[in-house]
Amino acid sequence: MHVTDGVRNDLPNLITSLPGPKAQAIIERDGAVVSPSYTRSYPLVAARGEGAMIEDVDGNRFLDFTAGIAVVSTGHCHPKIVEAIQRQAAELIHMSGTDFYYPNMVDLAEKLAMIAPGDVPRRVYFGNSGTEAVEAALKMARYHTGRGRFIAFFGSFHGRTMGSLALTGSKSVQQKGFFPVVQGVSHVPYANCYRCAYGKTPDSCAVECVKVIEDQLFRHTVPPEEVAAIFVEPVQGEGGYVVPPKKFFDELRRVADQHDILIAADEVQSGMGRTGKMFASEHFDLVPDIIALAKGIASGMPLGATIARADVMDWRPGAHASTFGGNPVCISAALATIELLEQELIDNAARVGAHMKARLDEFPKRFPIVGDVRGLGLMIGLEIVRDQTTKERAPDLRDKIEQICFERGLLVLGAGPNSIRLSPPLVITKDQADHAVDTLAECLESIRR
Repeated sequence: MHVTDGVRNDLPNLITSLPGPKAQAIIERDGAVVSPSYTRSYPLVAARGEGAMIEDVDGNRFLDFTAGIAVVSTGHCHPKIVEAIQRQAAELIHMSGTDFYYPNMVDLAEKLAMIAPGDVPRRVYFGNSGTEAVEAALKMARYHTGRGRFIAFFGSFHGRTMGSLALTGSKSVQQKGFFPVVQGVSHVPYANCYRCAYGKTPDSCAVECVKVIEDQLFRHTVPPEEVAAIFVEPVQGEGGYVVPPKKFFDELRRVADQHDILIAADEVQSGMGRTGKMFASEHFDLVPDIIALAKGIASGMPLGATIARADVMDWRPGAHASTFGGNPVCISAALATIELLEQELIDNAARVGAHMKARLDEFPKRFPIVGDVRGLGLMIGLEIVRDQTTKERAPDLRDKIEQICFERGLLVLGAGPNSIRLSPPLVITKDQADHAVDTLAECLESIRR
């Protein structure tokens, strides 16, 4: 903790109205020249960051519980990440790892292959983002299996390029105007125990959300021998930070193995220590055939990785590549990130996340509009409802909470139709976690009043 002029630097401090005059000027300029497709929930104009804190252009300081959309896993501008970036940038910025060789590209591939779930040989493909990691997984699955169909889940988010968009089942607005996307994807309900599509409880369910694949899809519309892969988020991100039961993955693996179908785990948001383990799949003893990574892998530098069983990544030279994928500066950031995760930050995510969730678990008793609290590590979601009995969604109240939090110096974002996601940098302290929970409680209380 640092104190300047009697003010703590690790907690919010607002000195202007929001947005401040400098922020307002930039927002007006942005509106004239930047793509209108971007979604901005509130008028934050970031200028600098340190740890879990963000300062805007007017000098207002915010506690960041978005981590740049679950990206800055080691916090904003961690000194070891900055040093790794600066050192590499002074030596070699780019030469294209798809046509030549980088020493640190091999280092990172070896590391990812080693830490991926399951004791099986792995290979790694490097791209620039999560959607590219998913696109590579799509193409690889088709190439390896010779099959053209895929299965994904409602509520899922896998990206916005045309292949990953076909898998995405989050919001129809994301597909509106872009038909036809890549054909051959079928969606089924995800294992959301709070909103079970089959009216079951965790104790009474027979994993209907997987059995529907066999009983409905395979029986009526989708020949199983034509399915290349099932794409699944171990913890659903954009869908509302939904944590499924372990038996969901046990059953999914049974069905996949029975029909020689690959399981591709999208760990773009849930991976790299966020859930208190390196990969969320580890919580469920899931060993995916393919893993898509990005976001937290390089602490803010653009990098995606597709990790697959070595026998699955059997495509030939020229089948798939990326000019910028595996950029040496981004890879240096990733290597430093993994080192920090393994040394302390995964443990911190588990410890502080458990502390925060224990406090948040009391919220449904205290606040009638909180229907459910769920999560693993520092990937926690609160579902906002109009009534706890009917579970009627309350997206307007969720948006209001998001706005009030911003006005009090806490940055949070929505997920799914009516949930709030809490995904802070993995460096947050217990004090910062308590401040965030207290602020959320104040916001919920103000709405109740």
